[in-house]
Amino acid sequence: MEADFVIVGAGSAGCAMAYRLSEAGASVLVIEHGGTDMGPFIQMPAALSYPMNMSRYDWGYQSEPEPHLNNRRLACPRGKVIGGSSSINGMVYVRGHARDFDTWAEMGADGWSYADVLPYYKRMETWHDGGHGGDSAWRGTDGPLHVSRGPRANPLFQAFVDAGQQAGYEVTGDYNGEKQEGFGPMEQTVWKGRRWSAANAYLRPALKRENCDIVRGLATRIVLENGSAVGVELIRGGKTEVIRARREVVIAASSINSPKLLMLSGIGPAAHLAEQGIGVVADRPGVGANLQDHLELYIQQASLQPITLYKHWNLVSKGLIGAQWLFTKTGLGASNQFESAAFIRSRPGVEYPDIQYHFLPMAVRYDGQAAAEGHGFQAHVGPMRSESRGAVTLRSDRPEDAPVIRFNYMSQEKDWEEFRTCIRLTREIFGQEAFRPFAGKEIQPGAAVQTDEELNAFIAEHAESAYHPCGTCRMGRADDQNAVVDSEGRVIGVDRLRVADSSIFPQITNGNLNAPSIMVGEKVSDHLLGKDPLPKANDQPWIHPQWASAQR
Repeated sequence: MEADFVIVGAGSAGCAMAYRLSEAGASVLVIEHGGTDMGPFIQMPAALSYPMNMSRYDWGYQSEPEPHLNNRRLACPRGKVIGGSSSINGMVYVRGHARDFDTWAEMGADGWSYADVLPYYKRMETWHDGGHGGDSAWRGTDGPLHVSRGPRANPLFQAFVDAGQQAGYEVTGDYNGEKQEGFGPMEQTVWKGRRWSAANAYLRPALKRENCDIVRGLATRIVLENGSAVGVELIRGGKTEVIRARREVVIAASSINSPKLLMLSGIGPAAHLAEQGIGVVADRPGVGANLQDHLELYIQQASLQPITLYKHWNLVSKGLIGAQWLFTKTGLGASNQFESAAFIRSRPGVEYPDIQYHFLPMAVRYDGQAAAEGHGFQAHVGPMRSESRGAVTLRSDRPEDAPVIRFNYMSQEKDWEEFRTCIRLTREIFGQEAFRPFAGKEIQPGAAVQTDEELNAFIAEHAESAYHPCGTCRMGRADDQNAVVDSEGRVIGVDRLRVADSSIFPQITNGNLNAPSIMVGEKVSDHLLGKDPLPKANDQPWIHPQWASAQR
């Protein structure tokens, strides 16, 4: 078996590349270990808590005990299914802030500034604003990925936005457009009531072409000859096979599995590979390093009115919602229920937003466990740019073994300061006039938790991953010893091998990572095809007047 391009991983970036490469006439084979994504638990947006907690769809990864979080092991879900993590995520769509990408370019990812990546965001989108505002000039209108907004029928969604404005923050009609900063509607990759994953948007149309196919199996190593990638070894049906690439191999297996596969292939830190008995092909110390993530807390408030999703938190209501969705693709089942959001600066003098909010009209965890009986609502809140860094390393030289994942969460004093600020600002927002008809007692952390020490104890026990791992094969210039790939995704020191997924991010972006991961697949596709990049955008994003005046 062979093709022009062999892609490891049918996730967010891999699906986008399969679509664009096959569209250009190249033959493509995609290797994916997971199975079908067509079950209702995946396709129904409101069922999002189920697939990421099912071994059928998730690799089941956990961090090592995190020393700064009471030695808790935090879940690190990664999609083991067609569509990858886009099939098990919360379907939240966030491009990131313009300064994220300008910072990438400053860190050595040449050609990845905001002006460079904005045209790819536009190319990949079909945007539906739902009548809630925004400027279509900043958005795409005919791309494969449908981006929509929920109905925001519950009054709590608007109360959250109004409270933010009353607390003195900006309001934005489209945080993915000119102005990220502010409170406003949240966007989701949902279309016609279904999860619009990378599989639905990109892979299924690609597979309808004769030059694109998918192979189920576990990739075990990249086959290298004379310093060049020539194929991928995989286990399929209990047998070891090799799929050869006539042009290039592309690893798009996630920020956890991409560095693992590189290291199993002899590409990574030489000393660590030697410990595992793996011969060194290319000594790249940065493989597996630079691991980043977003942590978040759930700040929960009791509701004085019985208008939250709690009234549907029973088997009968769940069954009715599921039946309505199954037959009509409408109703509560057709939304992820994250329909309002905010990006704010923690204090004056911060250049651009460093805190993100998701608002949910129920007090519940991602694993579906309610924190308290009765009606409530919550804000998911966390800092965006932690300086803590971790690593992914090999547990053994066996491809079947999970890697060692150490995030090193909360290892910087600044992390604690930022999280305490998140809690206090959220309390201030929930205390505004807009929430007066709704806000009862504080469920979590609870009114008694006030001092820095008390807040720190709460953070250590309750901070959870937002499931945004990235950075483990970061982009940079060829002379940067810590870079793994260059600005076209080419693995430094190995020919005909690229990485294209969230692992190549030099720095984590502001918000959820599905959108920038797909954008990476779109952009690297042009590099693979030898095309000129799309022309740079001239759009100038909004800058807060405080920061603009400080720069004058």
